[in-house]
Parts: sequence; structure tokens; C-alpha cells
Amino acid sequence: MPSVGPAKYDFNYAVNDPPSGNDFGHQEARDGPNTQGSYYVLLPDGRLQKVAYTVNGDSGYVADVTYEGEASTPRSYTPAPHYA
Repeated sequence: MPSVGPAKYDFNYAVNDPPSGNDFGHQEARDGPNTQGSYYVLLPDGRLQKVAYTVNGDSGYVADVTYEGEASTPRSYTPAPHYA
């Protein structure tokens, strides 16, 4: 069986669907024992939560969480009328 070298990869994805209110994404890169990445999500209160993180060897997961925008009352949901 051939030997396998250290892990090395890079990926990202993003979703932005205004009709549903979904807006989120993630990106990550790894080279051997070192990983760095970030992800974000649009919260129901209108703020954008961003998390940037690193993992260097055995240091564990180190995250920096920030928020953009001002929190507001989420839109209320009114279901369509149902007639029997």
C-alpha cells in the first residue's frame, strides 16, 4: 500500500437565497497539521455572524467570533389561511 502524505486541501461554499432568507458559507484550508478557515451565517435578527478559526497542530480549535449589523426583531411568520 502506498504511503500517504500529510493532509492538504482547500474548499469553500456559499448559499445566498433571498426569498428564503438563507445566507451562509464556509471556507477552509489545511496543510499538514495546520488548518485555517471561516464561516458565516445571517441570523434571524438580521446580524451576520462570522467565525474565523485556526487549528495548529495540537493547539486545539481557536475561534474568533464577530457580528456585523444591528439586531432587530425578526419578521413574524403568518401562515396562509386554511379553509376546510
